[in-house]
Amino acid sequence: MADAILVVNAGSSSIKFSVFVERAGSPALALGGQIEGLYTRAHFVAKDAAGATASEKTWDAGTKLGHEGAVDFLATFLRSELTELRLAGVGHRVVHGGLEYTKPVRMDANVLAKLEKFNPLAPLHQPNNLKPIRLLLERQPQLPQVACFDTSFHRTQPPVAQRFALPDELHEAGVRRYGFHGLSYEYIASVLPQHDRKAAAGRTVVLHLGNGASMCAMEGSKSVASTMGFTAVDGLPMGTRCGSIDPGVILYLMDQRGMDARAIEKMIYNQSGLLGVSGISSDMRTLLASKEPRAQLAVDLYVYRIRRELGSLAAALGGLDAVVFTGGIGENATAIRERVCRDAAWLGVELDAAANGKGGPRISTGGSRVSAWVIPTNEELMIARHTRALLGAAAPAAAVSA
Repeated sequence: MADAILVVNAGSSSIKFSVFVERAGSPALALGGQIEGLYTRAHFVAKDAAGATASEKTWDAGTKLGHEGAVDFLATFLRSELTELRLAGVGHRVVHGGLEYTKPVRMDANVLAKLEKFNPLAPLHQPNNLKPIRLLLERQPQLPQVACFDTSFHRTQPPVAQRFALPDELHEAGVRRYGFHGLSYEYIASVLPQHDRKAAAGRTVVLHLGNGASMCAMEGSKSVASTMGFTAVDGLPMGTRCGSIDPGVILYLMDQRGMDARAIEKMIYNQSGLLGVSGISSDMRTLLASKEPRAQLAVDLYVYRIRRELGSLAAALGGLDAVVFTGGIGENATAIRERVCRDAAWLGVELDAAANGKGGPRISTGGSRVSAWVIPTNEELMIARHTRALLGAAAPAAAVSA
């Protein structure tokens, strides 16, 4: 029986999963899917490696499956699907590892308690990332679990890039720039040599553009600066997150608008970004298709902020050899890539419009001083690799049970 690794990415209203099987010495996707609408009308779909639907289920309206019910359902489903496989372990995406966890870690109750202390730093993600871990620790303590962190990749940044101009006591207490989307950037760094050896060895800015969005400056495939800082609300405007904001605005909202911390948190995480500016949607596809002036303004602001941050990151690198687009918007929004590349002409990016229209992978001309690429990310595969490496061949096999 072959070993399998289950990868789990739990959000506030969905759980995404992937099953990887050992083939030719590396993890290969065998099955993937998600349960969404956990607290409204839950819907489950699983697809095989070719993308064909393997199973699907929709619960009655009003059924609040929740994370616990979703974990139970997935356990039952996977038990029936993995009859020819041994589940060697479960790898989880966890947004925040702080300074202590700079590499993937085997989970136990003690580690879980430490990771829960980072909940205030990533309130949209961290608590939900940890829910399946807690449930599995309670129900299947013998099943190896590994947490892989979005902050780890950025610990190669120089100290000055991680520093805020705040009193030293706060810095020592952990108030510093952490950076996020690290698993995505780590994956891009791992495959970039296959596309552009010069970029992999040199100075590259990767744009992870999705509902959450950030940019990372890499030198020699190592992170040296990023747009996200202390929390995942910093940097670029996102689907519903505001991105960088003058701290004085927060003080104004408290003093003059009477808003408390929770109201401000809700506004900057859930009511801002593309949604807040447009008043229409957080979905870039909807905004690009709209003729509403506010929708166009939201897109304009998004592209403008990318232009500003790209210049900043190029300065941090002392030059630029390549830009890489990834994430849902980066991989699929041709118009956004075109605007960003044309804005970056002064840096040496010369767009190949035809190649961009086809989705790449290379979307710059052969004579462009700075190459431009579209490379799909694969955070799940990165987690599977880390889980496999940490558990090793000696990891105990486990049955999948509720």
